[in-house]
Order: sequence, then C-alpha cells, then structure tokens
Amino acid sequence: MALQKEDKHNLKNKYALYMEAGLIITLAILIVAFRANWSNQSDFEIVLPEQEQITMEEIQQTEQIEQPPPPPRPPVPVEVPNDEILEDDILDLDASLDLDAAPAALPPPPPQEEEEEEEPEIFFIVEQQPELIGGIGAVQSKVNYPEIARKAGVEGRVFLQFVVNEQGNVEDVVVTRGIGAGCDEEAARVVSEAKFTPGKQRGKAVKVRMSLPITFKLK
Repeated sequence: MALQKEDKHNLKNKYALYMEAGLIITLAILIVAFRANWSNQSDFEIVLPEQEQITMEEIQQTEQIEQPPPPPRPPVPVEVPNDEILEDDILDLDASLDLDAAPAALPPPPPQEEEEEEEPEIFFIVEQQPELIGGIGAVQSKVNYPEIARKAGVEGRVFLQFVVNEQGNVEDVVVTRGIGAGCDEEAARVVSEAKFTPGKQRGKAVKVRMSLPITFKLK
C-alpha cells in the first residue's frame, strides 16, 4: 500500500513535466509541417472556368434631318357648264367726245385750316425790364379811395400781378393779395390804365410779367 501511494505521488509531481514536454514536441511538429515544401508532392490543380469577356461597343448618335413638308396638292379644277353664259356690261364704244363742250365743274378744294399763331412767350426777367412811365407816384395819384373802405377805416397794400405787352400796355391784371372793401378793384383799375416802356430781349420788344403794390392810406 505504501508503494502505490508513492507511485501516485511521483506521477502527480511529473504531470507538469510531461505536459510541457508534450507541448514542446507538438510545437516542433507544427513548425516542421509549416516549413516543409508540399508543392512538389501533390499533383492536385484547381482549374477555374473560363470567363466570358464582354465588349462594349460605342453607339454613335445619329442626327435626325428634318425633311421639308410635302408641297400642297394642286386644287382640283371645277368644270363650268357650257350652258351658263356670263353677261358682260355693254360698253358704248361709239360714243363721241365733244371737245368744244365746257369742262365739268371740278369739286371745290378742301378748306385749308388756318394755322394758329403761336402766342408769344412771356418772360419774367429780360435784358431790359419795362419801366413805369411817370413812376409809382403817377399811379398812386389816380387812386380814388373807396367810400366803403374810408368809412370802415380799411388801409393797407394791394399786390397785383400783370403782363406788360410789346406796346407797353398792361394785360391780365390779377390781385395776388388784397385788403377788400373795394380797394382790390380800384387798384386793378389804376394799374390797367398805367403805361410802360416795353421790355426788350436781344433788342426785341417782348411780353414781361411783373408785379406792383398799390397803397391805400387814410389821411
């Protein structure tokens, strides 16, 4: 019994040694197997099937040519029956011309439209401005103070705008600022009767627009 226990004890102690020796032998066999040249010892060959080669052909783009449309068909002639007679207007070719006869009266010419004369341009500033003959004093001396304005005690200035024409006369009198009580009408009257030397532009008398104040003051 003592011998069996000793043998078992020795086997357990040598188990690790046997395992290491077995691993070393197995590793050596694997190394030799991987390094050995097995190509000459085998006649086995793998034959791959031949693959079909596909060739791509380049397709040329065709150009479409537009053809002209066919000509229209000629109209079908329509037969006219021979029984149908077309009546022509009867022309009197034997009529004689009377050369001695008086010519026929011609229609009157259309009336000619009268050309409208262009109105002369009205200037505001010219080379030679119009001058009031006698000065503003001559105009003020002709003012008749309206009775209504006198009784109401209305005083002030009436501003007027007007046009001096080529002859120096006053046209188109307009009251731009008035004081009422009859003073506006009286100021327009005296200004319209005033006389000016006409204004000139490039040596020619022209229309000039001007303005003038008329003063109303009670004494």
